[in-house]
Amino acid sequence: MPNEPAFNKASHDIYPNSVQKSIAIVGDHFSVNCHILKTKADLQLWRSQQNSPIGFVPTMGSLHKGHGELIKTCKKSDNNQHHVVLVSIFVNPLQFGPKEDFANYPRDLDQDCSLATKYGADAIWAPSVDEIFPGDDGSHFKIKVPSRLQAHLCGRNRPGHFDGVATVISKLLCLVKPNVLVLGEKDWQQLVILKQLIRDLGLPVKVVSVKTIRDKNGLAYSSRNLYLNSSEKEKALSLPRSLAIAAKQTLEGKVLDLKQLHSSITEKGLEVEYLELLDPHLLQPVDNTNKLSLLAAAVRCGKTRLIDHTFLMQRQPIIAIDGPAGAGKSTVTKAVAKKLGLLYLDTGAMYRAVTWLIKEEGINLQNESAITQLLDQAKLELKPHKSGKQKVLINEQDVTEAIRSPEVTSLVSEVAALGNVRLALTSQQKNMGFHGGLVAEGRDIGTAVFPNAELKVFLTASSLERAKRRSNDLKQQGYLVPNLKDLESEIIERDRLDSSREISPLIKAIDAEELITDGMNIEEVVDALITLFRLKVPQEVWPNSSE
Repeated sequence: MPNEPAFNKASHDIYPNSVQKSIAIVGDHFSVNCHILKTKADLQLWRSQQNSPIGFVPTMGSLHKGHGELIKTCKKSDNNQHHVVLVSIFVNPLQFGPKEDFANYPRDLDQDCSLATKYGADAIWAPSVDEIFPGDDGSHFKIKVPSRLQAHLCGRNRPGHFDGVATVISKLLCLVKPNVLVLGEKDWQQLVILKQLIRDLGLPVKVVSVKTIRDKNGLAYSSRNLYLNSSEKEKALSLPRSLAIAAKQTLEGKVLDLKQLHSSITEKGLEVEYLELLDPHLLQPVDNTNKLSLLAAAVRCGKTRLIDHTFLMQRQPIIAIDGPAGAGKSTVTKAVAKKLGLLYLDTGAMYRAVTWLIKEEGINLQNESAITQLLDQAKLELKPHKSGKQKVLINEQDVTEAIRSPEVTSLVSEVAALGNVRLALTSQQKNMGFHGGLVAEGRDIGTAVFPNAELKVFLTASSLERAKRRSNDLKQQGYLVPNLKDLESEIIERDRLDSSREISPLIKAIDAEELITDGMNIEEVVDALITLFRLKVPQEVWPNSSE
């Protein structure tokens, strides 16, 4: 690997072999033991003794509060499963360039163990270099990161760095075999690269990211902050403050001027290594902020290199969930909205409400002018209710239950195919989503209503599965339940009508993720949707409401 340092393993073993196998940490409210593992044999023995899923937090030591948040997140239950948390402390020589600080990187195992245990680590693995990379430099495999992912930001300025990161993480994952891997969003380029590494290799581990953790002044926690003196720390604060101003101005509709921002940061006494605006997932340059964008910088403050970033967006995120009737969109959309703290927009209920009103007024579906007049005069409202259900009112009448009747269900596809109805409701839905911050479901949300949604999902299931769900819904609502074969035939016919209408037909958006829910319960579908959301929207842009 070019530009990687030659190193003497004996002189760079991270910690002496005399480290104890466990450490007791006593605090104000706790007294716990944490196992210290030194070898692969120690690790294998510890793994064999675990009865719970394993959460893994890889670090290079010199732990701080940012690492603590990773450990706390890892400790949390996932789908009601408790994790045992393993923290690795390994200063990886492969990710240091020849003029970088591998030999001087701060190492203090006692302090690291105390902090990791305080935040909830169950075990710490601190192997030597030879334990991870036995033999000489030409004796082990190395990963090559795709050039597009490291053509910008730190990848361009630190050749071989991310190859070293990918190599050690793939090795650690194969040895630890965790269920969950927790990484920080502060090193965003590294996070994107490691997520793709795991996807490409098909490694059976769930990646959870944690937003950048900052001190009370806004400086991102970093092991290299130890190198800053008090005056340099004050100077370093101008970087996160400048990025935060850019993010605020973008949300207010102002155009980002990268040259001006570069000059502003330089005037504060920082040497800018790079300042780039990129697509946050492709890590390629963009020239506008119409979509979620990554604004990232690396600077020199004295002799210390610092990185930071922010995300630019002109509105809050939108999730658009399309799919055929009976796919369970309403149920899971409400749950996802609640979990993420987003508003829930049930567009299907809007079409049902209009269908109910047309039926109540006895208007013929061929009478376009009468329907247009009805729409002009109708007042349609969606209101959250303390029960968790969304109330649907039309002309101030609560029709929440009435719009779920079989009579409305059988007619809604025909009404939804009417051009004047779709035009009126699509316009209203776009107005509702102008500022974002919502989850919307329907038949054309990702294609017609919110084509620029951060996440688009086509949620579906087999016609038989949907017929079974419809049967259960009718039974619970007290309606007469047709036989399953008839219900399935009705669903197949409704799919045909929805997919073949001339205006905004039911189709999967080109960039939508398809999620087939046969055999999945509600919790599993919700978890899958949250995972897809996190692939698109970072925690620091929109954290879960429960976090």
